[in-house]
Amino acid sequence: MSREGGGTAYSPGMTTGNTTPWARPLSGRDPAEAHRASTPLELFFDLTFVVAIASAAAQLHHGLSEGHWNALGGYFFVFFGIWWAWMNYSWFASAYDTDDVVWRVMTLIGMAGMLVLAAGVPRAFNEGQLGVLILGYVIMRVPMVFQWSRAARHDPVRARTARTYATGLAALQFIWVVWALLGQPGGSAFVVALIVCEVFLPPIAERHGTTPWHPEHMVERYSLMTIIVLGEVLLSTTGAIGVILDGGTLSGQLVMTVIGGLLIVFCLWWFYFKHSHAQRLEEDGTRPAFVWGYGHYLLYAAIAAVGAGLGVCIDVLEHVAHVSSRAATLTLGVPVAVALVVIGFLHARDVASWEWAVRAGGTAGAVLIVALAGWDTGLTVLLIAAVLVASLVLYLAQSDPAPAEQLHGTTDRSTTSKAQNG
Repeated sequence: MSREGGGTAYSPGMTTGNTTPWARPLSGRDPAEAHRASTPLELFFDLTFVVAIASAAAQLHHGLSEGHWNALGGYFFVFFGIWWAWMNYSWFASAYDTDDVVWRVMTLIGMAGMLVLAAGVPRAFNEGQLGVLILGYVIMRVPMVFQWSRAARHDPVRARTARTYATGLAALQFIWVVWALLGQPGGSAFVVALIVCEVFLPPIAERHGTTPWHPEHMVERYSLMTIIVLGEVLLSTTGAIGVILDGGTLSGQLVMTVIGGLLIVFCLWWFYFKHSHAQRLEEDGTRPAFVWGYGHYLLYAAIAAVGAGLGVCIDVLEHVAHVSSRAATLTLGVPVAVALVVIGFLHARDVASWEWAVRAGGTAGAVLIVALAGWDTGLTVLLIAAVLVASLVLYLAQSDPAPAEQLHGTTDRSTTSKAQNG
């Protein structure tokens, strides 16, 4: 996932007249291309992940509300499949997107696979049957095998890298299918082993030659996914508002939950978008880029789980949950704390100062103390939000005013990258 020059200078959508070419060579994009931003197809692609993430978060919410703590294992497995498919496509698109007919068709097939995977999420959670989920995952990944094979033919500089990706992906998809057809022998241990193989494939492939991904483009792609998972928290907050309206009377606990939920999602957004990661990605080598890219798995899973935990708190207030108030607030407090720690770690790497991580760890610890205190559910949600607000205010008070170029970006940065600076 590191960068290497020598790519093509065209941009997707630059066609002759009103026609879209059938196929362009996948020779690699220019990693220094100006004003590189997400394409309409990439945004359309992301919509299918909205559906899948919502399905996974809903199943986690219901499982935790019923006191089925094993739902956590299913959630992290399902979320890995969703995130991993999105991440692999996004990095590949950053390096090779041609926006031709073949590219579009392959992307649309991958989108269909994600919808199949989303349809298999309830069965995976409730019955432990992964067949439909794996089918959707393989449908998404097979087009990537084809695309990497194209890149191996069209990009001689990185042909070995592309062939390693194509061969590794094909082998892994074959193993997933055979494992599912044989009745899932080996259970969770085998799943973990395959996930480890999936995770190590990119570092192994990139050792043969790094792909020409665009740092500002990747920061924008990750930022958009952050907004998608934050939407899960907003969805749960909307559910609490609906409960208030349906009840016809104002409940102090529900009102505090709504206010707390909104403040939590607002603060998480602000913490993440305090500054852009693009400059550090431009300077980093292969290993730091992998740490940054992979580190977002925990962040995305945690933020989506915040929405599920907020839903559990609402269930407790509605007397439909089978867990205690303290357990419910922990389902909210723990993912909030994890999200804070990961954000702090990512920012600490960017500014080469562990002060960010220490601050984030302190805030996370305060959140956990509040969640464990055993106070009323609505009050606890509001107090967790108060901790985040206090931490944010402290950060703003201690931060020096940013220079204009840091706030608005340099002239060669894309409009979207500018908007990411908090």
